[in-house]
Amino acid sequence: MKRQRNTRQRSLVLKAVQAHREHPSADQIYLFVRAQDPRISRGTVYRNLHLLVENGEARHVKMPDTDRFDWRVEPHYHLRCLSCGKVSDVPIPYRAELDRELSEQSGYQISFHCTTFEGLCPDCAREKEPAGK
Repeated sequence: MKRQRNTRQRSLVLKAVQAHREHPSADQIYLFVRAQDPRISRGTVYRNLHLLVENGEARHVKMPDTDRFDWRVEPHYHLRCLSCGKVSDVPIPYRAELDRELSEQSGYQISFHCTTFEGLCPDCAREKEPAGK
C-alpha cells in the first residue's frame, strides 16, 4: 500500500473522530469538520475516513441504522440503544479465545469478531418507566 501523506483535512477528520466518544456517523463527522473548515467537501471527509480506517487510525463500526466511526482501534464490543440509537463501548474485555476456538472448530481463519449488545440505554429506560417508580 502506498503511504498517504498526512494532510490538514485528514488531521481535522481524525481529531473529529477522536473528540467524539459516541461513535459518530460520517455525516456527523462531516458537520463537525465543516464547522471548522467551511470549504471542506463531504467527499474529502468520506475519503479521509476511509484512509484513516485503512491505516488503522480509526475503526469502522457497522450498525443497522448507519455506519459509525470509532477512535478505539483495538477489538472491543459495543452497546446500541434500540430507542435513541446511541452507541457506547462495552466495559468488558475482548475475548480472543472465542476467535481461536471457532477457528479450530470451523476451519475458518478468524481474524476477529464483532459483537453488539442491544437494549435500552439508561436515559431511554428511565423515560419508559411507569410514573411513580
